[in-house]
Amino acid sequence: MPRLLTIALLSAATLAAATFPAPSLDPPSAPNQPADPAILAGGCYWGMQAVFERLHGVLNVTAGYAGAGKGHAEAVRILYNPAVISYGTLLEVYFAVAHDPTQRNYQGPDFGTQYRSAIFYATEAQRKVAQAYIDQLTQAKVFREPIVTQLTPFTAFYPEEEDQQHYVDRHPDSPYVIENDLPKLEILERSFRPLVSR
Repeated sequence: MPRLLTIALLSAATLAAATFPAPSLDPPSAPNQPADPAILAGGCYWGMQAVFERLHGVLNVTAGYAGAGKGHAEAVRILYNPAVISYGTLLEVYFAVAHDPTQRNYQGPDFGTQYRSAIFYATEAQRKVAQAYIDQLTQAKVFREPIVTQLTPFTAFYPEEEDQQHYVDRHPDSPYVIENDLPKLEILERSFRPLVSR
């Protein structure tokens, strides 16, 4: 039975339902086999990185760019242990905390296609889980506005320079971080406490 979380989303105006369902389709990975990385885009990679690196089972989160050429998006590459956390659970945090999936080509104060909501799937299994979850959230009317998250085949990921990595942890007093990223961490701690490792 999927768990239901009562959350206070950052963009409360877009949230319609009082509960946020876990993915109904989330097949387990093969035992003793590493999972393909999750590549997720949803606005500035600072906040995305800070959210996902706090989860049990996440081994490494790298900020960078996914896609090719002018069509790139700010994104994070998440390496994780599928015996501890599933791809579907990563998507649950992605939709519930890390960004607002109803904002097209922007997130908060950041505008442009590089800030779009996108899942870069590495396998057909990832695509199926992501599409099923988008359909599930849409059918449940979790958001007042349509989900605009793109499902895009993974082609390339380019890590950002070191001074952009772990930015939230290194600059917690930055006005941008205080306004846009620290609230996400508060929501993560409040709504997904069993998943949080620090």
